[in-house]
Amino acid sequence: MSIVFASALGILLLFLFKAQPLLYSRLAQFGGERQTVLESGQGKTSRDSNPKCIVQKIQELGINFVVFYGSQTGNAHQFAEQLAKEGRTRFGLETLAADLEEYDYARLSRFPKEGTAVFILSSYGEGEPTDNAAPFFSFITEDPAFADTEQLDDPLQSMTYAAFGLGNSTYEHYNAVVRKVDAALETLGARRVVHVGEGDDGLGTVEDSFITWKESLWQSLRELRGLEQRDTKFEPSFVVTPYSSVRQGHEGDDFSLLELSKAQNDPTGTQMWRSVQVKKSEELFTSSDRYCTHMELDIQGTGLSYVTGDHVSIWPINADVEVERFLRVFGLWEQRHTRIKISAIHSTERIPIPATTTYDTAARHLLDIAGPVSRQSISIFVQYLTHETQKLSLLKMASDSGYFHDAVSSKLLNIAQLIEITSQAGQVCPIPFAILLECVKPLQPRHYSISSSSLVQRDTVSLTVVANPIHFPARHFHGVASNFLLAVKRHGNGEKASLNEPSYDLTKVKTGTSLSLAVQIRRSNFRLPQDSAWPVIMIGAGTGIAPFRAFIQERCAQAQSGISIGKSILFYGCRKESEDFIYGTEWKAAQKILGDQFKLFTAFSRQAREKEYVQHLLSKYASEVLPLLLTQNAYLYICGDTHMAREVQHTLQELITSESQTNGELFLKNAREFGRFQEDVW
Repeated sequence: MSIVFASALGILLLFLFKAQPLLYSRLAQFGGERQTVLESGQGKTSRDSNPKCIVQKIQELGINFVVFYGSQTGNAHQFAEQLAKEGRTRFGLETLAADLEEYDYARLSRFPKEGTAVFILSSYGEGEPTDNAAPFFSFITEDPAFADTEQLDDPLQSMTYAAFGLGNSTYEHYNAVVRKVDAALETLGARRVVHVGEGDDGLGTVEDSFITWKESLWQSLRELRGLEQRDTKFEPSFVVTPYSSVRQGHEGDDFSLLELSKAQNDPTGTQMWRSVQVKKSEELFTSSDRYCTHMELDIQGTGLSYVTGDHVSIWPINADVEVERFLRVFGLWEQRHTRIKISAIHSTERIPIPATTTYDTAARHLLDIAGPVSRQSISIFVQYLTHETQKLSLLKMASDSGYFHDAVSSKLLNIAQLIEITSQAGQVCPIPFAILLECVKPLQPRHYSISSSSLVQRDTVSLTVVANPIHFPARHFHGVASNFLLAVKRHGNGEKASLNEPSYDLTKVKTGTSLSLAVQIRRSNFRLPQDSAWPVIMIGAGTGIAPFRAFIQERCAQAQSGISIGKSILFYGCRKESEDFIYGTEWKAAQKILGDQFKLFTAFSRQAREKEYVQHLLSKYASEVLPLLLTQNAYLYICGDTHMAREVQHTLQELITSESQTNGELFLKNAREFGRFQEDVW
């Protein structure tokens, strides 16, 4: 029987292989053509070999300068790549930019004494590490167990290190991750060679702080290691080669949105990216220039699942106008459908996008061409410009942070827009695509709070997304993913786009008569109490209401099934009741189901003479809130932008302090530590 089964299995595999050569070739292109590092010994490994051991990797490749990064949106990753390249080209170091989640650290105690480790770490939310840094963060801060037991007192005494953090000072736990990792490394005996650098996204000073910090790092290493600087011109790290048989039309663009998202975000196949059909979409606002899309995604049969409070990650598409601008400005328009292959010059360089693609696919689906411009990118571009006036203008931007802010950052210009407005009419900028790959970040998924309950809609994920254009003289700034989802909604419902609304090529979103998105479920700690009898206080503004819709939806279902439900109070802020007060009929339905156990308090900031926000509601209804917090251990939730969250927190601290004998700041701190105070802010 086993022989028959084996034979049948072999025939089946042979049939599948022959029937789907295109699929297998795509897997080879997207999975196998990302740059890999050749192991020493030509594949021969010893019994103790561990390809994930970072010390083994360093020794095999002769690395003496490794830059670890923890990155959520790509900023820390980009800084790490830049620093590693600068160390190699400027000082002749053997460098590696290392994704923290790709290695294990049990033998970190054997880190080479002649080497330097740099940690570039982002913090988000409540001082949490990024997804790729979470395992390392837990390992290094929670009594790490090193394989080398001979150095029990100072296991990292051989390590020389530096650290830089990316955070936002509007969050309470500003740069908490890099601070905790630094403290852990020092406790374990590692020696820091320069002060811990910190970049503040809230003030827009991340890049300036990084530039200043890295120069201090190089100066310290000059003194410690005797580094000598080389006079070198910036050279690209990649080679872009058009295929010999140039294919016209869209033959080079026939990869699905799911294949692209997997190749970009999940080359190892460890994540759950799936193609999910759009089940329903509708408009929630009555505003003339702001749009709020409620969208429901069908995850039945996809293998995806979620828990109330989780996030859904959406893979977006760049707008047609920005794709065309980017390709035209950099002289790629005529060859936009040419298939190209990208390879790395240095073995440790990681190709930022799939190695086989087209210029159009790269601009539309793989590069964040609508994202912010960095000063370091501008300084690189200058080397390739031929027009003297344009070169002088960009040199000033690269060297003067104040001028850069006024001319670029404050106007939310992307790189193609900047080059366009500083060029003469019709002028093409001769910057090689290989350089653009280093200066434009890869496109990143956007994360949204799920606005449905997994108890009520197990097979459906709801999200609530607002598209709010920012108006400048003669142009409008549009968010990438929010407007993409608005375009998907428009197409699905047969609606016409409004004036100045960007269009999108939805070819890869269409599956027959339906529309499909590439999505992933992202786990969150934003959770209702396990015991439904506990009271909850929810505070949100704008689309910060999304997870609270899910919470109330779940509590209504529990109440209808006979489960005891604690009091639920929702403070909700928006502009006007007639314009952007969303899910109003659902709140009324919830009040009928939950009765006195549910109360809704609203603040409409532009409806009355004096503006009223959610923090003002807290003061007005302190008698409702304080007893729940102080005597009934209510769970407290805040969702929305960081400024609102900070104001709400300050108000609560003042109320608790003035109305009780308890220190408000200490009370909220303790509540957070016990999981009774949770935030989902951005």
